[in-house]
Formats: sequence, C-alpha cells, structure tokens
Amino acid sequence: MTDSPILWTLDARGVATVTLNRPEVNNAYDGALIAGVLAAMDDLGSKPNLRVVVLKGNGKHFQAGADLKWINGVRPQSTEANEAASRATFEAVQRLNTLPIPTVALVQGGCFGGGTGVIAACDVVIAADNALFSITEVRWGLTAAIIIPQLCDAIGVRQVRRYALTGERFGAEDARRIGLVHEVVPFADLDVAGSRVVEQLLANGPEAMAETKRLALESSFGGMAVDDAAYDRLVQLHSLKRQSAEAAEGLASFAEKRAANWGGAKS
Repeated sequence: MTDSPILWTLDARGVATVTLNRPEVNNAYDGALIAGVLAAMDDLGSKPNLRVVVLKGNGKHFQAGADLKWINGVRPQSTEANEAASRATFEAVQRLNTLPIPTVALVQGGCFGGGTGVIAACDVVIAADNALFSITEVRWGLTAAIIIPQLCDAIGVRQVRRYALTGERFGAEDARRIGLVHEVVPFADLDVAGSRVVEQLLANGPEAMAETKRLALESSFGGMAVDDAAYDRLVQLHSLKRQSAEAAEGLASFAEKRAANWGGAKS
C-alpha cells in the first residue's frame, strides 16, 4: 500500500529496502510509523534469504524526528500510555541496532531528533551533501533519553554533550567528521553509493557478518551492553519528561511559532 507509513520490498538477492513514507510531514514519526517499522522488522525477520536492509526516506527529507502533534496528543494521556509510546519508539530503534543483518541508511535533507538515533543504530550511513542534522529534543523541553546510548556509540560522549545540549544544526561534512555518517556524496549519487556498499556486503559471509556485528555490539557502550533495567529507566525518563511542564511550554512554543519561556516552565 503506497499510503502506508512504511514501505518495504525484498529483491531476489535478499536486499530489503525499507522506506519511511510520510513525506507530507518530512517523515516525522508517530505511532503508526513506529508500528510500521516494527511490523516490517517482523516480516523481514521471517525471510530466510534476507541479506541486507537499506533504509530510506521518501521525499525531500530522510526523517524529521517526532511528529510534535502526535507528541502533544500522547502527553496528556496516562503514565502507562506515555511509557508505551516511549517503549515502542525505543524498540523500533533497538531492533534496527541489533538486527543480525547489515543495515545501510541513505540520508538526504533533514535528519533530526529521533532520526539521528535511527541512523546511529545502522551499520553504514551514507549522507547526501544536502543532509542536515540536529539532536533537537532539548529545544522542545524533551530529552533524547532512549537514543542516547546509540548516539554515544556512534559519535562518542564528548560529541553528544555538545550536540544534544545545543540542539544546533550541522551539515553532512560535520556529521562525517564526528562519526554520525561514514560517507558524504552528491545528492544525485546517493543511490549509487548505497548500491556499491550493498554489493560489498553481499560478497561477505552472512554468518560471519552476523557474528562480527554481535561482537561489536557486545563491546559497545550503547548496544547490547546496556541491560534491560537500564533501558527501562531510559524509557521512564523519556516518557516522564514528555509529561513535564517544561515540555508543555516547549511544545506550545513550537505550535505558536514563538520563543519558549523557560523561566516560567518548571518540571
């Protein structure tokens, strides 16, 4: 279905292309998109010939973070409903992170907020030269709690302490410099560059790659080394911050297109 928030195909080589498909809102994620990612992972996980997953975004932008209208709809709900939304978001990212198949993200245009966590969870990231990045959550009185481990893996604590605190935007070359992306290519060459990496992956032993990825994650700060209790805490922090007065002010400032009044917002 072309109107589904997630589209996926699987070719004869075992290469799956998973496409974020909400271009009208720059592929911002909501409950339906998160559910679609999880369903796609379930469907693809049942395919014995799956070799590589390529992640793309339809339209001008790869992924613009959370749909703040959806966030505003979730935040007045119960603590349980908010935790469920945070947990589903975490599971979508972590499923990509631990998938025993190589994952390749092709990034164009904006990649903000949760989008940076998504690409940090992928094995290979290629950005077009028009890509723009930002870990935006603090701008709206929110936290990036559930993607901090993946970001720390990708760019290191020192860079997270800058970019997740400032919320500033940075371009593709800076993203390559800090390790968020591996390669920057002209926008017109993005698909070709992705195909080249896919061919390299297909030439390798599937079981050897799966074991290599597992061992890398076991050695990392934010992959499989963070236990369930730690992730439970991150989910709770993520959802509680969404329900805070500070988040209410931040989200109101976005909706009303004004600067936030942080002095009057107490969590």
